[in-house]
Amino acid sequence: MIKGIVFDCDGTLADTMPLHWLAWQKITERHKLHFPEDRFYALGGVPSRDILKMLGEEQGVNIDHLAVSKEKEEHYLKTLEHVGPIECVVAIARENHGKIPMAVASGGTRDIIEMVLNHLKIRHMFDAVVTSEDVRNQKPAPDIFLEAARRIGVAPQFCRGYEDTDLGMCAIRSAGMEAVDVREMLKTAQ
Repeated sequence: MIKGIVFDCDGTLADTMPLHWLAWQKITERHKLHFPEDRFYALGGVPSRDILKMLGEEQGVNIDHLAVSKEKEEHYLKTLEHVGPIECVVAIARENHGKIPMAVASGGTRDIIEMVLNHLKIRHMFDAVVTSEDVRNQKPAPDIFLEAARRIGVAPQFCRGYEDTDLGMCAIRSAGMEAVDVREMLKTAQ
């Protein structure tokens, strides 16, 4: 029996991934990093700072991954007005709001995730928001989902998690939660 729900944000509650991709294209071109679109989507849920550190090391490009990550987020924030909800997932949050505890578990940063949730006018539905800044090990490690479950006071085995990436699905399953792949929901909704 499900007693709590944990949602990823980008690509799950909010249709942000194409906008993030535009920001990544500008940043990787400026800093001469190779980052193909399929790899961007495969690394969904991994914090920008970690991706930039990895790309720099792999490609022998000396960058300040923290500064470039902030630069990437600044580009993304310019597009915030274009972020819309992923309706079929937000509908689940609306249905369960006030009935069972719910949280957001995102590889993004707190300030940006809070901005997105407030922009979509859904922040009030969540009892907790856990971001990459709150845990040491990022997706596919289960830490962010375990912390979200802890903050809403529900044992992980009684939680359902919603995600849109393979790394996120792995993290949910590793946390012992029931996993729902939003990509499958979107296919059936079309």
